Amino acid sequence: MTAYAAIAPRTATPAPRPEGLALTYHRLMLIMLVFAGVTMLIATRLLWLQVSTDRSTGDAGLNPLIPARGDIVDRNGVALARSIDAWTIAIHPDRLLGNPEELALKLAQLIPEHSADDYRKLLKSKKSFAYLSHRALPELVSAVNALGEPAIEFSREPERLYPQTGLAAHVLGWTSTEGHGVSGMEKVLDARLTGPQRGAPVELSIDTRVQATMESELAAAMAKFSAIGAAGVVLDLKTGEVLAMTSLPQLNPNRPGQGAVDAGFNRATLGVYELGSTFKPFTVAMAMDSGIIKSFSQMYNCPTGLPVAGGHVITDTHPFGGPCSVADIMRESSNIGTAQIAAQVGSQRQQDFLRRMGFLEPVQVELHERGRTLTPGNNWGEVATMTVGFGHGIAVTPLHLALGYATLFNGGIRRPATLYKVGPGHPVPEGTRVFTEETSRRMRGLLRLVVLAGTGKKADAPGFRVGGKTGTAEKLQGGHYSGSAVVTTFAGVFPMDEPRYVVVAMLDDPKATPDTFGFHTAGWNVAPVVSRVVSRVGALLGVAPDPSREADLTEVAAYLKPEAKH
Repeated sequence: MTAYAAIAPRTATPAPRPEGLALTYHRLMLIMLVFAGVTMLIATRLLWLQVSTDRSTGDAGLNPLIPARGDIVDRNGVALARSIDAWTIAIHPDRLLGNPEELALKLAQLIPEHSADDYRKLLKSKKSFAYLSHRALPELVSAVNALGEPAIEFSREPERLYPQTGLAAHVLGWTSTEGHGVSGMEKVLDARLTGPQRGAPVELSIDTRVQATMESELAAAMAKFSAIGAAGVVLDLKTGEVLAMTSLPQLNPNRPGQGAVDAGFNRATLGVYELGSTFKPFTVAMAMDSGIIKSFSQMYNCPTGLPVAGGHVITDTHPFGGPCSVADIMRESSNIGTAQIAAQVGSQRQQDFLRRMGFLEPVQVELHERGRTLTPGNNWGEVATMTVGFGHGIAVTPLHLALGYATLFNGGIRRPATLYKVGPGHPVPEGTRVFTEETSRRMRGLLRLVVLAGTGKKADAPGFRVGGKTGTAEKLQGGHYSGSAVVTTFAGVFPMDEPRYVVVAMLDDPKATPDTFGFHTAGWNVAPVVSRVVSRVGALLGVAPDPSREADLTEVAAYLKPEAKH
């Protein structure tokens, strides 16, 4: 008999209600949206803090989107100063585990800035911390790390780098180990370079191409003539922009403590010098504006010597021994003739003109390193007026001289020098009038004469119509002027038919060479520097060499020597 098991009937699971599924779905979606929103708010807040928070006084590594210190660039965007993350090597002497004697010897081999004895004293000093090397190369880091001393510490710190090394070093200056400007534009711009705007570079007026040319030519002349120093300036006479400013001996701002003892001294703005006959054009222009000189053919008596009060005698390198015209005085650089013109101008008018030119105050430029003009002071009588007229008895900076020539040849308007690129944030100042426009125009031909037929012939640059004036001044040694030590200067302007740029070059104590036939005067040693600089940078500055063009020489044509006539 077959048995059959009873199978219980399967109970069907009730289907969930559609209302419950929808409610669960909406709850999940709401939770996801709230989570996404909170996440977005947090991310946005973090990004805002990262970008906007000013950490200029804190650890730059916490804010990689903004440099610890802003960049400085030239007028064409070439980097002159920037901040980088560099390796720093330090040590904790109080935690030293190795043998200090052995470690000192190895450190002296790897980091020879100090001797083994210095390192030995440091390692045994029990100090808690000391730096071994800043801005260390990766190879050095690897070598020191291989010593295996746990007390040695490696870290990345922001460091100031000057990628052009010594180029425009005295303009840039340098920073301290704490990252603040010590000198130059680094000091001037310290707040700007570390403030909220530091993400945008600061544009200077300097043109690295012009700067490199001036530095190389001056350095070559300094070496050739064994000078102890040199300075040079290239200036846009319409805007006051400094396109190049050089001071030698050279300074490397990456290693400011190294090099010559006086390498950090800015001879262009801090050093003051008697710049000799480069002052003579100012004296003539003063006399023209005062109605004293009406023609370049106006005559003066120029004997072989001019006795003055105090038993002194003013002499000339190229004596006339008789009558000479204003054009002759300038062409042959006569002290005797210029002294008489200065005496006619008089002490008070001379001082008024020099004051309006800015020569009796520190030179107008952004740098803190500015020298104080030396003048006759309370002894500014007739004799002092005569000597100041030809650049003796008054000491100014080479930048003063460049600005004076800019004033004289830009139409007579004095404007300050600037190391900022002229633009919307730094417009050209209106300036103040010193000389009449007519005097400015007429002086062009007179100084072109000096280069074509006078003491400045070696400053000529074919096609660029250079005009200018030599200056050779004896240096004070032991309280007395010595003919064996001089400062030589040439102040030039080009192109003289439409003046645009001033070029000043100076050598401190150049020596005579066989090439100069025993002379150490400006016409032989520093005038050629200006010629080479103008020839190399003229076209870069937009002045095309054109032998067919010339300044207006109508007033001086009679004084051109036959070989200089056009």
